[in-house]
Amino acid sequence: MTKKKICVVTGTRAEYGLLRPIIKKIDENPDFKLQLIVTGMHLSPEFGLTYKNIESDGFQIDEKVEILLSSDTSVGVSKSMGLALISFSESYQRLNPDLIIILGDRYETFSAAAAASVGNIPLAHLHGGELTEGAFDDSFRHSMTKMSYLHFTSTEEYRKRVIQLGENPERVFNVGALGVENILNSDLLSKKELEKELNISLSKKYILIVFHPVTLENKTAKHNFKELLKVVDKYDKNISKVFIKGNSDTDGRIINQMIDNYVSEKNNSYAFSSLSTENYLSLLKNTFALIGNSSSGIIEAPSLNTPSINIGDRQKGRIRAESVFDCQNEKNDILSALKKIDDYYLKNNFDKINNPYEKENTSAEIMRVIEEFILNNKIDLKKKFYDIEVEI
Repeated sequence: MTKKKICVVTGTRAEYGLLRPIIKKIDENPDFKLQLIVTGMHLSPEFGLTYKNIESDGFQIDEKVEILLSSDTSVGVSKSMGLALISFSESYQRLNPDLIIILGDRYETFSAAAAASVGNIPLAHLHGGELTEGAFDDSFRHSMTKMSYLHFTSTEEYRKRVIQLGENPERVFNVGALGVENILNSDLLSKKELEKELNISLSKKYILIVFHPVTLENKTAKHNFKELLKVVDKYDKNISKVFIKGNSDTDGRIINQMIDNYVSEKNNSYAFSSLSTENYLSLLKNTFALIGNSSSGIIEAPSLNTPSINIGDRQKGRIRAESVFDCQNEKNDILSALKKIDDYYLKNNFDKINNPYEKENTSAEIMRVIEEFILNNKIDLKKKFYDIEVEI
């Protein structure tokens, strides 16, 4: 029997870290041939040329799709999307995959999905049905849902939302979050091991900062991040600060330049453009708190019993654990959230956090469904809109 070709598209280091268990299982499956398309920040020196991490993991990259321009303006991002649409269509023609796997909501993934849709190639989409009301990623994600055939959501509520978008329940599966599975299956480093691995010196109590532009707001990146830096200084000048730089989003370079300037002027502060999944999760495990607006503060941090401060509207709409403290992008509000975490540590120590994104055997369940549909030829791209009974 000819092997079925399963193609995985990845554009960022963080995304690859989530997809890696799936990639490994496809590669080891005797019925499948793995195809890898690498694009976006993976191929950029500015973001660490992280395609090399994929190769060092022993995976062959079938296509490198260059799409990033030197501009991070809205026009530059739109041009990158146009280039991606052209390039992905050509890659798909060469590879002729039987199924393409995509994750999330980024603009390069949206272009990959659009090219697959026009090419009549079935899509399996991970993390559909979620909300991020402060970012244009929200509309990308829902559009990708409509272009996809198989859906793997991270909670039951998100599964229901995908069905609400007209997708047949028989093709929508609540499997939990791959990022949480990574935590459950990883031997993470201690603080002392982290210091040696990253060549840094961390205070007993340190904070991890991950902040991205809010893309549905008009040029607020500089002001918003400036407010956060004020908090970092005022809260405690003696603790270590570890910054993870932002992605290739609109105005992302503004934040990254501010991080570089801060770290160059302040002692005991560190910045990383890219980290391995294990190193990032280890930092997240050992930190006093994650501060910013990263989805990892909502999805992964609770399974590490780590509290997080979620600033502003970028992640607005996501389901949250009790360890996530929301606040506005204003200095005093962020400081108030930090005080709440201090108080919570004194009372509860965050030792038993219930994570709504945690389920067992996430990647195995995804593979089971893919095998069922691909090997039994159960895919019919002539989808019918699934109507649900609603009161109007």
